[in-house]
Formats: sequence, C-alpha cells, structure tokens
Amino acid sequence: MLYIGIDLGTSSVKLLLSDEKGNIQKTVSKDYPLMFPHPGWSEQDPLEWFDKTMEALKEITSGIDKSAVKGISFGGQMHGLVALDENDNVIRPAILWNDNRTTAEVDYLNNEIGKDKLSKYTANIAFAGFTAPKILWMKKNEPENFAKIKKIMLPKDYLAYRLSGTFCTDYSDASGMLLLDVENRKWSDEMLKICDITVDQLPKLYESYEKVGTLKKEIADETGLSADVVIAAGAGDNAAAAVGTGTVGDGMCNISLGTSGTIFISSKKFGVDPNNALHSFDHADGSFHLMGCMLSAASTKKWWMEDILRTTDYKAEEGGMNKNLGENHVFFLPYLMGERSPWNDPNARGTITGITLDTTRYDILQAVMEGMAFATRDMYEVAKSIGVCPKRTKICGGGGKSPIERQMVASILDITVDVPVSEEGPGMGGAMLAMVACGEYATVEEAAAAIIKVKEVIEPDPILVKKYEEKYQQFKTLYPALKGVFPKIV
Repeated sequence: MLYIGIDLGTSSVKLLLSDEKGNIQKTVSKDYPLMFPHPGWSEQDPLEWFDKTMEALKEITSGIDKSAVKGISFGGQMHGLVALDENDNVIRPAILWNDNRTTAEVDYLNNEIGKDKLSKYTANIAFAGFTAPKILWMKKNEPENFAKIKKIMLPKDYLAYRLSGTFCTDYSDASGMLLLDVENRKWSDEMLKICDITVDQLPKLYESYEKVGTLKKEIADETGLSADVVIAAGAGDNAAAAVGTGTVGDGMCNISLGTSGTIFISSKKFGVDPNNALHSFDHADGSFHLMGCMLSAASTKKWWMEDILRTTDYKAEEGGMNKNLGENHVFFLPYLMGERSPWNDPNARGTITGITLDTTRYDILQAVMEGMAFATRDMYEVAKSIGVCPKRTKICGGGGKSPIERQMVASILDITVDVPVSEEGPGMGGAMLAMVACGEYATVEEAAAAIIKVKEVIEPDPILVKKYEEKYQQFKTLYPALKGVFPKIV
C-alpha cells in the first residue's frame, strides 16, 4: 500500500510517497511566491497552494500503480487566515503565520480582554502570528471582506476542502488559532464572541489521524487516483513533524530548524506554562504538547549566505569556520521577523554584536548558527522552569542538516540529539497519519514505533557544554538590553 504526505510550507509544497513501512518511494516539491505588500506583512494566494499541489500530485503518482495509493494527509504551515465566501471563493490572500500587522489587535486581546482570560479560554495568549488577531484585523480594516466570510480555515485545511469537499480541521492546527479550548478540545464560545464569528463559520474538528472523507470524483478523474482514497485531517506542520520524527507519547522532544524554529515536547497530560511563553497545544497523536516557536531559524542562515554573501555553497562556508566553537566573540540575535517565544515581541530585530576589526565572515556565520541554538535554549529553559526537562531530542529541518549545527544544539542545550533516518518531518508525518486513518496502524504511537529509526546520535561535548554555558549567559543579556531600542527603530 502507498500513502501520500503533503507538507504545505511557506515557500513550497512538498509531497512524499511512502509505503506502509515508511520507505520513501518518491518526493516532489513545487515552489510558490510569498507576497509582502507592506513592511511586516506576509501573504500567499491559496489558489497557488492548490494548483501546485495538483501538479505535484500528478507528478508523484506518475509511473506507479495508482490503485495502490490508499490515503493522503497533511502537515501544514500554521495560523494562516484563509477566508471563503458563500460561493467558496477566496476572499483575499491568506494572511500568514509570519505576518506582523496585528500589533494593535494583539495588544487589545492581551491587555483589554486580558491574558488570564485568554489562557483560561484557550490555554494560550495572543501572538501576532495567531489567527484570531488576524480576524479582528480584517474586521477593523476590511469590513466589506469580513462581512463576506462564510468559512474560516487554515492553510492545509483549504487543500483538504478542495480535495475532499469536507470543511474540516484538526485539533493540533486549531490550537494555534486562539479560538480553541485546547484542554477540552472544542471551539471556545468566549473567543467566538470576542472575534464576532459563529461556530458555523469554523470547520468541524477532527483528530489528526481521523478520516474526513475521500477524494472528490473530479479530483480522482483528473489525477487517475481512486475516488476511494482516504483523506485524513492531518496536522499543523510542527505536530506533523513530531509524528514524522517519532515525537509522540509522553516526554518526547523534537527540535525543528526550518524557516522558523520550534522546540516541541509531547505529553499525555495537559499543562500550561504560567507565563505563556510556550504554547500549550493539542497533539496529532490525540494527547497534548508544549511548543516554543522562534520566527526565524534556518532562514537566518539563508539570509546571511544567499542575500549577504551571495553564495549557496553552504558546505564551503562552514568549512572556512575556524572551529573555535564556544569561543566566538560575535553574537547574533535571530529576530529577523520579530520574535514569538519566549519574548512575544514583533518589534524585536536581528542584531550582530561584538564585531571588531579582526572579525571575519566565518565568525559571523558561526554567530548566526549559534544564534539559532541559543534562541532554542531560551525556549528550552522555559520548559525546564516548569519541570519539563527532556534529556534527548530528535532534530529535523534544513538547519538541522549541518553536523556543526547539530553539535551546537547538543552542547548549548546539553542534550542528546537523535537524527532520524528520514528528515522529511511534516511530509512523513502526514503519510503516517494517513496510514492510521486507513487502519494500517491502530495508533500514531504504533506507527511511529514501527517506522521511525535513528541513524546518528550526537552527545553533548563536555568541554563545549562548559564553554557554551558562559556564552549563553552573555547571549541572554542582549535582548533585555535592547528591548527598549527596537520600537524606536522599526
């Protein structure tokens, strides 16, 4: 049997074809553009997502026995606001997770409604990337568009709707909307009233591994797939990546260093960080998780390499580093798009600090790479402060492919790092959720135990742990010192 995982990312949609044992048969990726109509805004056209997904679906199933494809599911970029009218037309471009236009709405929710009430209603507070502030922004700034809204959905749910005809979402992705009562797994009546929307405008809620429907006949006819292909609800990209790396069950950890960066800790028990510096969300395995999200992770390295140095030869640049790990005198704050966890500050900006006349391009590259790991430790420290302290983690994402970055993460966090055989986190997770929906495995945990294997283990280097402890203590003084400066320069 064959299963397709669809990873709807920020810059591309990636499809993965896997057999029931997790052996990847084929992958296909299709790019689409990002739009930045104003500084701090970030938008995409949902029609592009669907068109590129259809192209990739035809390509990935070409030359195979299409009758062997039994299920499709998703991992998708979270928080984006997709709004449809009564005729299912997209009302406006989707407002994405990394869009920072909602500062006023976030202030209103956190300060006038109040963080305590938000946390009671949803287990979280408002962040600029979340969906509820976007709805309020649309109501205030585009009232004609707001009045047209018939359906509100998340990015991957638009694909599920177009493929199956089912208006649905899953609990893990819905957790990031600030509309869900996370503990009780239902829409929050209080938040719906605050946002002036009705439950009929929101999709039906499913577990990530549940069947929501089958492939629409016209889609089946166009692709040559069976109309009996099961469509499973899928998950937000981080929960899907957690499934795809085996981060399910109790006390497991995954660090993802993609465009954004996350630390994801699964739990059988519901819990909330009292300061709400970490998100408390439902998990794709049917339980819960804590998650911290940094808005710029591997994208900071891409910015330095491709936009500043004008090179794509990452290996050569890393080879030029002096290997003075733990001794660099340059520090980098990776807040190129503002920052979410733990600061919740859309005004935060990237800085390079400590430059002297003998600073080289390699020192700055090292600082950029260390900045990813230091910012990850900031989130890890919050988890430790509430007694959640995993001693090992999986790692995935483009930033985690670098052996040097892996060693930095291991030594800066003082944690054992396991590298999965497959680094196709959200795509693999989507395929595994489809397997469970089709009955291939009874549970997500059973699927993970059978499929996910580790190819490399990186232990923290005791010497580097000591050196990096000193550097981290220096790093963590920088944001508080600059916090008051950032609003004056944005």
